[in-house]
Amino acid sequence: MKLLIDIGNTRAKWALWNGADLQATDAALHGDIDVSKWRDLPTVASVWVASVASNAQNEHVAALVKQRFGLTAQFVHSRAQACGVRNAYAQPERLGVDRFLTLIATHAYAQGPSVIASCGTAFTLDALAADGTHLGGLIAASPELALAALRGGTANLGVAPRGSIVEIAANTADAMESGAWLAVVALTERFVAHAAQRFEATAALTLTGGGAARLGELLRVPHHIDAQLVLRGLAVIADCV
Repeated sequence: MKLLIDIGNTRAKWALWNGADLQATDAALHGDIDVSKWRDLPTVASVWVASVASNAQNEHVAALVKQRFGLTAQFVHSRAQACGVRNAYAQPERLGVDRFLTLIATHAYAQGPSVIASCGTAFTLDALAADGTHLGGLIAASPELALAALRGGTANLGVAPRGSIVEIAANTADAMESGAWLAVVALTERFVAHAAQRFEATAALTLTGGGAARLGELLRVPHHIDAQLVLRGLAVIADCV
């Protein structure tokens, strides 16, 4: 049994991996992570970590792993290639490890060319050929980050309440909410169309991240949601290295 930990920008998720299924999946905000969160977990053979958080947060989690399991946490980093995936970046370590692991998971389970859209603190898109070649991707502000920037950077918009998503808004709250969400919808649909041209085939779209469900409700292209995509990639890489 392996413990897999995905440390994002604001929270961490973890799961046990038995070689076939993710089990005991749970999550907590960074500030709420302590050894009690893993008190009921069984003995594990190894602990694998993917993190986009700060060094201080990584050191905190590593210390908890040592305290609870007596093991040294193995932090995964992006590289030029792994588990059949070839990273498009000339400096492969610059590709976020969360993106790298979504590519690894997608290549392991997909049957053809793919696009991955991750809607978390940031919004990212990646295109992956059927043979594991990563074409590259895009990074944008997530809707929540865009809304926070609008509220923090303008004198009058900061007091607007949360709004509804509509195609054409008649008030500030709806205009902000709709603009933030429909921007990533349009970007996703454009990226999927362009990827299909590059692949000369339809690309399957997978959504992940905390905003995946809401994004999926707005998209007009076929897709499926996998909230555990980073953990699945971590499981694949933990088994193939």
